[in-house]
Amino acid sequence: MAPTNRIRSSGLLASAWADAWRWVLFAVGAALAIYFLLGRGALGNVTSAFGVAFLIIAAALTPRVSMALPLMAMPVLFIVARLGSGNGSSLTISDAALAAAFGAAVLFGARPFSPELRALLWLNAIYQFATLITVIVNPFIQNTVEWFHAWLLISGALVVGWAVGAAGYARTALRLMVGAAMVLAVITIVTGALHYVHGEFGPVFPSWPYAMNKNFAGTAMAFAALVVYVNPDWAAWSVRSSRTLLTVLAVAILMTQSRQAMIGLMIAIILVVSRRRIHGHSRYVLLLVIPAAYLVIRMVNDQIASQNKFNSVFQRLNWLKELYAYWKHEPIVGHGLRYWYIDPSMAYQPPQGEVEVLVTAGIVGLAAFIVMWIGIIIVLWRMDPAYGTLAATAVISRLVQAQFDLFWVSAQVSIPFVIAGICLGAKAYADRHPPDVLSAPTASTDAPVRSAPVR
Repeated sequence: MAPTNRIRSSGLLASAWADAWRWVLFAVGAALAIYFLLGRGALGNVTSAFGVAFLIIAAALTPRVSMALPLMAMPVLFIVARLGSGNGSSLTISDAALAAAFGAAVLFGARPFSPELRALLWLNAIYQFATLITVIVNPFIQNTVEWFHAWLLISGALVVGWAVGAAGYARTALRLMVGAAMVLAVITIVTGALHYVHGEFGPVFPSWPYAMNKNFAGTAMAFAALVVYVNPDWAAWSVRSSRTLLTVLAVAILMTQSRQAMIGLMIAIILVVSRRRIHGHSRYVLLLVIPAAYLVIRMVNDQIASQNKFNSVFQRLNWLKELYAYWKHEPIVGHGLRYWYIDPSMAYQPPQGEVEVLVTAGIVGLAAFIVMWIGIIIVLWRMDPAYGTLAATAVISRLVQAQFDLFWVSAQVSIPFVIAGICLGAKAYADRHPPDVLSAPTASTDAPVRSAPVR
């Protein structure tokens, strides 16, 4: 993109945001209209209304800023309230935003895709082809829907992130995502403080503006914490800002007491530190991992010592035994994606990622799942570390989290893959637009992404 075109694009973005008050007024009107159309009885409808209103505004902005819809979808990815709460719909606002952003990314995104992105899409296609077998053998609607949903959560998320990064908005996109996580962190801290005042020191489940599971809240904030910890040069956060953001997010994650979130973040930080010569991260940051590791070990030990067969540790062990016996009835192709919706005898979700894939898609699906993940990690880890470190550790963090819970969970899969896509797109943008030799920006203040101010 020539400098003149870059300035023109920046001017369009600035012009669009200059009329922010009009768009805010439009958002409120659209949200209220949607709220009354969906029904006024549930708080979830309010959340749905504002989520859909964001998408309407983004669609209106698209003729002026082609990536408006994917950009505005970034914070909406963190909203897992159900669309039309109470009507039986299983579609989350996060999924709807991702699908809408994917459509815009396909229509307006940069081409051609980079070799790394094409490799990741092919790796995901291998898994999708393998699981298509179980979709054919087990013909029920949830199975088919989940097959498309799983593809969207990885390939769709990668394409959305790529489109934003390749258009030069990588920095803006990451800041929107971290901003959404910070809102969630503040809500978590306030909720936890109110519980602590009343002598309740258990895990914090944020309940405003909609009810959230502690594992969703913890993992979503963990991805944002990883972003600000890695803080690649092209993201351009100051050291003080990144430390402040990381501290707030870390406190909120600890308050949720989400073990999978803490372990996933700890492993990711260790991997980042292993590249300290490239990123300059000190080994001493590992000292911060000690309190989180101690808390995780203490919680597990307390549950084992309690001998309460209904706590999460013993419940998971019982489920794994039952799932093993259940899997043996369909070992090759599995029982179908989301089988627990239709089989009353096994009406619970598998508590571990690989077990979930094995029971739902059989040995064929698990083999493809392992091939996909090995390939994804190799591709991202071999990238230029300025972009590949954040991309690789974000998705590895998700894989680690899935060792303690279901893998295919809406935003908990799409968020890290959107982050990876943003990194891939940012690298492609930098490759196409090398900095001017005579006026090369410094690594700490500018980057090979669009230099228009973030508004």
